[in-house]
Amino acid sequence: MVNTTPALAASTGALDGDAGMLGNLLANFDGLVYRCLIDDSWTMIFMSQGCEALTGYLAEDFLANQVIAYEDVIHPDDRIHVRDGIYAALETNRRFSIEYRIRRRDGTVHWVWERGIGVREGNAYVALDGYIQDITQRKANEHALAEAERRFRSIFENSIEGIFQSTPDKGYLAVNPALARMYGYETPQEMMLNLRHLDRQLYVDPRRRAEFLALMNTQDGVMNFESEVYRRDGSIIWISENARTVRGAASEILFFEGTVIDITQRKLYEERIRHQATHDALTGLPNRNLMHDRLQQAILHASRAGSLAAVAFIDLDQFKFINDSLGHPAGDMLLKIVASRLTSCMRASDTVARQGGDEFVLVLHNHPSEASITDTVQRLLEAVAAPWSANGIELHVTCSIGISIYPNDGLDAETLLRNADAAMYRAKELGRNNFAFFSAEMSVNATERLGMLSRLRNALQRNEFLLHYQPKVCLKTGRLVGAEALLRWHNGSHGPIPPGRFIPLAEESGLIVEIGEWVLRSACRQAVAWQRAGAPPLPIAVNLSPRQLLRDDLLDVVEQALRDTGLDPACLELEITETVIMRDVEKSLHTLHRLKQLGIGIAIDDFGTGYSSLNYLKRLPVDKLKIDRSFVSDITTDPDDAAITRAVISLAHILNLKVVAEGVETEAQHRFLLENGCDEVQGYYFGKPMAHQDFAALLA
Repeated sequence: MVNTTPALAASTGALDGDAGMLGNLLANFDGLVYRCLIDDSWTMIFMSQGCEALTGYLAEDFLANQVIAYEDVIHPDDRIHVRDGIYAALETNRRFSIEYRIRRRDGTVHWVWERGIGVREGNAYVALDGYIQDITQRKANEHALAEAERRFRSIFENSIEGIFQSTPDKGYLAVNPALARMYGYETPQEMMLNLRHLDRQLYVDPRRRAEFLALMNTQDGVMNFESEVYRRDGSIIWISENARTVRGAASEILFFEGTVIDITQRKLYEERIRHQATHDALTGLPNRNLMHDRLQQAILHASRAGSLAAVAFIDLDQFKFINDSLGHPAGDMLLKIVASRLTSCMRASDTVARQGGDEFVLVLHNHPSEASITDTVQRLLEAVAAPWSANGIELHVTCSIGISIYPNDGLDAETLLRNADAAMYRAKELGRNNFAFFSAEMSVNATERLGMLSRLRNALQRNEFLLHYQPKVCLKTGRLVGAEALLRWHNGSHGPIPPGRFIPLAEESGLIVEIGEWVLRSACRQAVAWQRAGAPPLPIAVNLSPRQLLRDDLLDVVEQALRDTGLDPACLELEITETVIMRDVEKSLHTLHRLKQLGIGIAIDDFGTGYSSLNYLKRLPVDKLKIDRSFVSDITTDPDDAAITRAVISLAHILNLKVVAEGVETEAQHRFLLENGCDEVQGYYFGKPMAHQDFAALLA
């Protein structure tokens, strides 16, 4: 405790003289200078003339507590605080500095700042020398600032808009809870800790972040800057940003600050409106207007690239019968099913549109040849013809397809559509479930079709069929690892007939069963002959037609062929398209498992063009997936085809399957497949289909 003994009173005379001197020196000093005793009332023994301006009392009123003691001027709520603060400083021999309130003579309350030091006599403090200044205005300013900050903080914390401060390259400096919630984080701190690289972690398109930074640097701000961004869970939303650049004294960028709103619902609504204007309401396919626009784009691209663009006009063969007999709901269901099947067969760059009624139009983009277009159309025919059920009845619906090609059959959209429509009627005349090109050279009229069917029935007896063999090569080693047997027909009076013309006819007529059995036996016999001539055992691949796979006697036919020829089952590989498997999944699974038990290899051909699910794929007893040539042909130019090819390779390896790519024709395709881990390849780059003598020379 501070000493307040009688020694203090004995010294008051000297202290009074000092106070008088200080009063003269500090008469014009802003504030109050004082000396007081350390007692219960802070008895003043000197106060400068600033006393009246500060307290409303004369200095004499306080001296010896004549009118009022200074303790009484201090606000009652602050007296203990003041005394404790002074005593604490004296006990540690420090100056004291305290802010507190006083009640002036007029009753108003003011804030003051007092700073002082203890005065010693010997070892004891006897008095205080100090200075008191009115800080009411400063306190008011601080309060106003605190209130403004509180209000801003309330706005910041409770705003429904996202608010942020960020740097060009170090993430966020501050974010409010609304922005954290918008981006899927529980707290702003969690968001700022995890989001450090906005270009990679936040923006779906990193170039959009680069555009934002460029605008902030050149224009010092953005308004309604729209971008797609990732939320924490990987989902994507649309945002709109308003922001400004905050610069330092040297015009350097200190940070950005702004607001963010979620505009995903608005974007979805806008997209829905655009979609309704350009798409068919029933099937969701592009309508006539959008199809016309896509066709014009395909023509322009084909003109620049020197490739082919094609229009395929599709009409359902039995739609009117189904619509009339089963009702419009069944008809609508059929249209949706057909739309889905057509879409599943197409590349991302192609367009499937509904023309109206039961008519569909395909815009085939950037095809290298008419053969490629033919392959696509054949897949479409198979896909549409797959069975479907309505009202408990299994139905089969086929279609007729007419094709026109740019630039051969027209130089503008209207001409190509008109000619494709005409070709479609030609396809119907050919017997439906068929396709026809508009060009006279490639169109098959009804008379020619009947004549071909007649010649086809006698082709086996006349030994007009032969097999060609296309090499399969291991990509890693470059070694020959197998061959695919491909059917060829050389008619005595008409010469070579392309498989695309006679195989669909054989399938439709049922002749494919007998022809397919001949192919199987001939391929097995040839494989044995090569081995007896000294060639190493190589798997020979044979394609199974839809009719063969679904027959109950397929297993017997295969076993008999192996017995009769003596071929090791391990040297036979059967290729089945996924579309064929999905026609009757359970029956296909049963048949394939029984074939697999014989030791035969099984491959899914044209993988990626059908509509099998992963659930079924993992159940299939297959050894290989063959990537369809429609994807391989564009893997070096079409990002979508490249991505699909990579995905198929990855999927196959996950399922412990090998991958074969067909239709490899260039070094660039070869290099792409090698770099992405494809196992085997076949195509003109490695060898065209060849007669058995030429293949034997290749083996040698």
